[in-house]
Amino acid sequence: MKRLTMALGLCVVLAAGTLAQTTIVADVRTAIGARDLAGAAALVDKFRKEHGTTAEALEALSWVGRGELAAGNNDRATTVSQETRELAVAMLAKRPLDADTHLPVALGAAIETEAKALAATGQRAAAVLYLQQQVARYKDTSIRGRLQKNINLLSLEGQPAPALNASEHLGAPMPDTKGRPVMLFFWAHWCSDCKAEAPIVAALQEAYRDRGFVVIGPTRRYGYAAAGKDATPAQEITYIDTIRQQYYGTIKDMAVPVSNEDALGYGMDATPTIVLVDRRGNVALYHPGQMTRDELEPYIRKLVAGS
Repeated sequence: MKRLTMALGLCVVLAAGTLAQTTIVADVRTAIGARDLAGAAALVDKFRKEHGTTAEALEALSWVGRGELAAGNNDRATTVSQETRELAVAMLAKRPLDADTHLPVALGAAIETEAKALAATGQRAAAVLYLQQQVARYKDTSIRGRLQKNINLLSLEGQPAPALNASEHLGAPMPDTKGRPVMLFFWAHWCSDCKAEAPIVAALQEAYRDRGFVVIGPTRRYGYAAAGKDATPAQEITYIDTIRQQYYGTIKDMAVPVSNEDALGYGMDATPTIVLVDRRGNVALYHPGQMTRDELEPYIRKLVAGS
């Protein structure tokens, strides 16, 4: 009986520790949402004293940095984010970045926040250079797309659109885009927001296709298929094509290049990612995330009207 009581007590202690570690990020985000930045920082400090500087603690700390940035406290955001980054890098001596879900979020967010703070203080070129250095450092990890997204947000609009070099394609053949206004609609097979965006894209394509407007829908592999089940490349491409036909078939004649490198080059971190390219081949809009028709259509009107 004594052993059972001790075992149950140990389970309670372990469960409490696990619960604390899984709620710290949510608690910090709640405090930030209430604009209690001091309270958010205090929660992280308390957690670190009780549980140590874990990957969860660093993810929570990264949110403190993001909260300071949102409040316009750029110096404080930089200080907190540098601390987060340095602690995360120290952890990499003992484990790979992608060994758990918390560490890459912490490190990616810290780098992102540092760069945004630089840009917010008029140092856009320095922010882009810093991000480029970090992309080179972490090019083989899950945060590459996030870092490239931030480079693109700061520098891609007005520049020539990066070429799509996919050797694998689904759907219609790749169109000749020279001199045509183009939407690149980056989607993922698991992405519900992408599926919700598809009817908007289809309607806009139908409204402007007679003026040369063309939609291309790049995507990539993730190593799994339905319900997160591991899949071989062949199995996943079959699944991607099933999703394409089921949810994106209304976007007529949409070519779907499949390439991880193309997706990462365009910073496909948020999905969908929408990129508009003008008739000269320059990026007119780079937008990670969903857009309503009312938000998107004015850009397309301007795009198709361009000479």
